[in-house]
Amino acid sequence: MAILVTGGAGFIGSHAVKHFIEQGEEVVVVDNLSTGHRAAVHPQAVFYEADVADSAGIETILRNHSVEAVVHFAAFSLVGESVVAPYRYYRNNTCGTLGLLEAMDAAGVKQMVFSSTAATYGVPAEMPIRETTPQRPINPYGYSKLFVEQILRDKVLSDAEFGFVALRYFNVAGAAADGSLGEDHDPETHLIPIALQPAIRKRDCVTIFGSDYETDDGTCIRDYIHVEDLCNAHRLSLDAIRPGDARFYNLGIGHGFSVKEVIDAAGRVTGQTVPTELGERRPGDPPVLVAAADAARNELGWQPQITDLDDIIGSAWRWYQQHPDGYADATSGSVDNG
Repeated sequence: MAILVTGGAGFIGSHAVKHFIEQGEEVVVVDNLSTGHRAAVHPQAVFYEADVADSAGIETILRNHSVEAVVHFAAFSLVGESVVAPYRYYRNNTCGTLGLLEAMDAAGVKQMVFSSTAATYGVPAEMPIRETTPQRPINPYGYSKLFVEQILRDKVLSDAEFGFVALRYFNVAGAAADGSLGEDHDPETHLIPIALQPAIRKRDCVTIFGSDYETDDGTCIRDYIHVEDLCNAHRLSLDAIRPGDARFYNLGIGHGFSVKEVIDAAGRVTGQTVPTELGERRPGDPPVLVAAADAARNELGWQPQITDLDDIIGSAWRWYQQHPDGYADATSGSVDNG
C-alpha cells in the first residue's frame, strides 16, 4: 500500500521510510526541512518539501498517490525550547496535525500511526510506566502531543471508519545497521550522541546533570529503545489498525540504563575514555523513567531485538565514524526532526 510519512527527513522518520521501502511499500515523504535533512530521505521514496498544516497541498499529495495510511512523525521535540517558545510547539505539533487530519478527511484516508511521546506522562508517580499511568505533562512539548491524542480520540467518535495507533516513545537511540542513517541534531540533546562526540572531537566533555539521585550510582536512569525496533513497531501498528481503533502503546525495552552506564558503554565502544564534568540537577528530571511495554508485546506481537546497551551505542558509533559531520556535506538542513 501507499504510505505517507510526515517528518520523513528526520531521525526516526528517515529510518521508518527505509524500513517500509525495504518491506516493499510505496512511500511518500512530506517534510518542510525546517529541521530535517533532505539527504536522509531514502532515494526510492517520493519526496515533497511541504508543511503538514497545508491541508489543500497535503490533500493533493494523498489523492495523487492513492495513499491509504499516514505515519505521522512531523513535530518539534526539544523540551527546553517548548518552554520558552510554547506557541511554536502548539502551532506546529498540534495545529499542524489538525491540518493533516483535515487533508486526510478530504482525501478519504482512514488510518494513522501517530508518533506520541512519554513526555505526556510528566513525572509519573509509578514505575514502570503503563498506558494507564495518569498523563500529566510538565512542558508544552508534552501537552502538544497529549492534545493530539485527544483530537484523535474525538475523531474516532465522530468517524466510525477512522482508526489510529498512538505510540508513546521513551528514549530512542542507535542508527541503521548499515550506517547509512543516524542522529544529526543541532543542538544535540540526546545522551548517547553526546557521549560519542568527544571521540570525534565534536565535544570536549559530557556534563552529568546530578549525581545524587536515589539510584544505584546516583545518576538518572532511562529506558532506551533502538530506532530499528521502533520502526518495526510502526509496521506492526499499521498492520493492526482497524476501523474504530483508538490504541495507545508504550515502547521501551522494560529496563533502564543510568547516565554513568551509558557513558561507560560509550567508552567501551569507542575505545576511548569519555571526559565528564558534574553539573547541577535539571528541574523536572525524574530519577527513573522505564516503560512497561507489555501491551505492545501482547497485542501487536512486538518484541525489541536490540536491547544490549553496547549494541545500541555501537550502531550509533558506526554512523558517527562514517559521517563525522552528519549530513552537513549533503544537505542544507541543520537540525534533525526527532
